[in-house]
Amino acid sequence: MAGILVQQAPPAHPFRTSLDGQALENLCDEIQNINVLKDRANSKKQVEDRAISDLPHFDADKDKTKFRQYEDASDRVKSFYSEQHTKQTVAYNLRARNEFKSMTRAEMTIWEAMEKLNTLIDESDPDTSLSQIDHLLQTAEAIRRDGKPRWMQLTGLIHDLGKLLYFFGAKGQWDVVGDTFPVGCDFDDRIIYGKDSFKDNTDFNNQIYSTKHGIYTPGCGLDNVMLSWGHDEYLYHVVKDQSTLPDEALAMIRYHSFYPWHQQGAYRDLMNDHDEMMLAAVKAFNPYDLYSKSDDVPNVEELKIYYTDLIDEYFPKKILKW
Repeated sequence: MAGILVQQAPPAHPFRTSLDGQALENLCDEIQNINVLKDRANSKKQVEDRAISDLPHFDADKDKTKFRQYEDASDRVKSFYSEQHTKQTVAYNLRARNEFKSMTRAEMTIWEAMEKLNTLIDESDPDTSLSQIDHLLQTAEAIRRDGKPRWMQLTGLIHDLGKLLYFFGAKGQWDVVGDTFPVGCDFDDRIIYGKDSFKDNTDFNNQIYSTKHGIYTPGCGLDNVMLSWGHDEYLYHVVKDQSTLPDEALAMIRYHSFYPWHQQGAYRDLMNDHDEMMLAAVKAFNPYDLYSKSDDVPNVEELKIYYTDLIDEYFPKKILKW
C-alpha cells in the first residue's frame, strides 16, 4: 500500500566459506590430544571422583597410546592459547553475546547443520580419515552402545556443532575453540599454561576483574558466570531455548571444554548445588568426547533414520535459528 514503509528483516548472516576449515580442525585435533594426555594423567583421580553411572564400556579395551602423544604442546597450540588468553576479555564477551542476540545467522535443522559443517571442515584429523558427520555419529553411537539415555546420545551427536560459529563472523580461531574459562574474575592458575599466560589481557590488572571472585559472589552458580565465548557457549545459547533437552545435556554442551573446572577442580567456590549435579554429568560425558574416535565407518544413511527421529523428539520446532 502506498505511503506505508515496510521494514525488511535483516538477511541471515552469510557463511564465510573462504575461511580455512581444515586449519581449524587441525588445531582442534592438537588441542584435543593435549586434553587426552591431561585426562590420562588424571585418570586415577577421575575414577575416584566420578559420581554418575558406571564408567563407559566403549573404550575399555582401547589402547589409548595409539592416539598421537605430545610431550610438549606444539608451537601452534601455544600461540593459539596466547592469543585466546589475551583477547578473551569481559568487554569482548559482552559484545559477542549482544551480537548473538541481535541477529539470526541462518535457519536450518540439526541435520542440515551437520551437513553444512561436513562441507566446511575437511577430513583432516590424523587419528582417523572420517568426515565430520562420521565423527559426530561415532560419539553418539559410543554413548548409545553403552545404554545411555536417548537425550545423551543426541548430545553426543550435536555437541560440536557450535564450530559453525567459525564461519558465522567469528574473529578468529581463538573465539571458537580451545579450553574455556570464566571472565570477570581472577584467572585461575589451573587454566592451561597458567595465570601468567593472561598478562597481556586487559582484564589481568583490572581492580575488580583481577580479584578472586570479581563480578561474582561465592555460590552464585555457573549459570550466572560468563564463560569465554566459543563453540560450546554459542551452541548452548542456540539450543537451550529451542529444544527440550534436560539440564544435564545443556551442561554437557556448555562445559565440555571447561577443563579447568571439570578436570582440574578450579572455580568450585562459584558453584551451587545444581552445579554439583551438572559436574557429575559432564564428567560422565567427557570420556566419550575424548576417546570415541575410531576408523570404523558408520553407515550414515542407515543411522540417519534413527537420529532424525531422535532429533525431532527433542527439537519440536525442527528448524532452528542459528
